[in-house]
Amino acid sequence: MPSSRDGDDPGSPNDDRVGHEGDDAVDDGPATGPATAGPRRSARAPRRTRDGLGSRAQRGADLARLSATTGAGYVSSRLRGLRDAEAEPEFHAETAERMLEMLGSMKGAAMKIGQIASFVDLDLPPEIAGAYQQTLGQLTDHAPAADPESIAGVVRDEYGARPEEVFADWEPEPLAAASIGQVHRAALPDGTQVVVKVQYPGVAEAIEADLSNAEAFAPMARVVSPNLEIRPLLEEMRERLIDELDYQREAQYQHAFAVRYDGHPFIRVPHVFSDWCRPRVLVTEYLEGRDFDTMLATSDDEEQRRYGEIIFRFVYGSLHRFRLFNADPHPGNYLFPTSGPEAGSVVFLDFGSVKLFRSQTRNTLTEALQAVSNGDADRLVTVLEDAGFIPPRARIDPQRVFDWFAIINAPVLADRQWTYTPEFAREVIRTTTDPRLGHIDMLRRLNLPADYLLLNRIQWGVNSILGRLRAHANWYRIMHEFWEGAPPETELGRAERPFIDASPYLA
Repeated sequence: MPSSRDGDDPGSPNDDRVGHEGDDAVDDGPATGPATAGPRRSARAPRRTRDGLGSRAQRGADLARLSATTGAGYVSSRLRGLRDAEAEPEFHAETAERMLEMLGSMKGAAMKIGQIASFVDLDLPPEIAGAYQQTLGQLTDHAPAADPESIAGVVRDEYGARPEEVFADWEPEPLAAASIGQVHRAALPDGTQVVVKVQYPGVAEAIEADLSNAEAFAPMARVVSPNLEIRPLLEEMRERLIDELDYQREAQYQHAFAVRYDGHPFIRVPHVFSDWCRPRVLVTEYLEGRDFDTMLATSDDEEQRRYGEIIFRFVYGSLHRFRLFNADPHPGNYLFPTSGPEAGSVVFLDFGSVKLFRSQTRNTLTEALQAVSNGDADRLVTVLEDAGFIPPRARIDPQRVFDWFAIINAPVLADRQWTYTPEFAREVIRTTTDPRLGHIDMLRRLNLPADYLLLNRIQWGVNSILGRLRAHANWYRIMHEFWEGAPPETELGRAERPFIDASPYLA
């Protein structure tokens, strides 16, 4: 499909420093727009569009009402369950439908909570967790769309004209709708097919309102994960969502990934049309492919394991080779092409929340994993102490730290074939959220950097996705490819080795 990529027009350079970690900032050079110059920016100050997402008080009341009915219904179902074995599954199915209807219409952080519940393997029996995953899975890309006029209003504020006037072609029906914005297919004046992501009007205020109403989430959270501590999760979400609100920043992040994987044999990142991007509008290359659920329904075990290895290589290869980490893995962010030059590859979408790791942080993580792999608890503690993860004079049992690291990193610690499963994904979540397992008090005494905590949380999503794919490989040897350039032993590893060896971006 035709595409004018970043760099085709040397006359429109923009500085593109992704993240800012002191001397470790990533500088990709100029990120320029498409051959067709972007429209002029509107000279008018953007107006605040009425959005219908509700005030803090209204959203708080909605959340409180949903949580109250959920919590009360849960108690009732447990009581009925003493007499009726079918009572609890029926309750959870009804609760998932209520959550879908309300969270989908609210957008913002409320909907993001629903998205997480849709794909992270919850600490519930599989038949009950499945009710949430199947129903709330619609929130990843099939949430209720915003009113077309409100979306047109955002485009008008950013460009000074309606979508039909800005783009040569505009499809008012969105391709997908999620928590912060929705995406539309469009065409640039030169005919290039693009995807246009438009932020919901008023979503920034909605996010702040939701996070200020944090206590309203607690009863609902206890139903889907009885031992989950909700407040730390919401505080972490605040930072991620604030990052995601700036689409021009997201354009820089996506460009950083796109240039690093340009020409890769099985990883695709859509290119960005920088001159067309605005703070609330992102314009990127249009690519087609099956969504995650369709892929699961139409592919065999071998294909799914292949896709699992590709996702693993993208997630952890980006971290260890480029020090970049996309912090929002969920099923709605992948496409699986079946035809054309992209067939058999995975298309990675949504780069609103990206972390650039310092070299020191990346190296500490590698040394810690190697210490656990070697069974050396004392070495692990020394690495963490040297990096400041363990405060001076802290009384922490090295074996407890070792045991926690060993559980959450089990796939990469031994030289053997290993299969990701939903059961493993649930176990990792329990080790970090369930006080009964004895790890939380130890973790609170560590001085783990926010980025490392984020990486640990994001592993929940990656583990759940790979568990659904039953991804199977020698992950230990793949990690050693990332760490030290060890010879690849899989077909995919051999296919990508020439590309990696020639990359100018290895960090």
